[in-house]
Amino acid sequence: MKTINKTIEFQTKGQFDFIDFTDQVKNFIKESEIEDGLVNIQILHTSSSLIVNENEPLLIEDFKNNLRKTAPQDLNYQHDDLTKRTVNVCPAECINGHSHCQAIHLLVSVTLNLIGKELQLGQWQRIFFVELDRPRKRKVQIQILGER
Repeated sequence: MKTINKTIEFQTKGQFDFIDFTDQVKNFIKESEIEDGLVNIQILHTSSSLIVNENEPLLIEDFKNNLRKTAPQDLNYQHDDLTKRTVNVCPAECINGHSHCQAIHLLVSVTLNLIGKELQLGQWQRIFFVELDRPRKRKVQIQILGER
């Protein structure tokens, strides 16, 4: 059994930036020389997410509208009240309660099958990093566990 890891970094453009990084995952699989196993992809953030879905522009607009309705930015979130909040406050803290609330409806990680050096995705499935907050640098870790 072999395990191989990689961290990918993104500079996001802002809220609802959908970054299709399927090809980067496939390239890492080729480099790994692992033929059969599992590919786990995990984000390292709490105001962004992963999805596996279709890369179709109108559908992505539907996703954005759905997320806006799920946790609208203009609601009052206790997380955003820095006069009360005393935990996990950074200098220049951003007001992003809505981003965290949107993120709970999406994925932090996804595990996909690897068979015969091929990532097992359906015809239209793609892997997306979804920014739910402001522009920033983000990290995604990929771990492949399997056999040659």
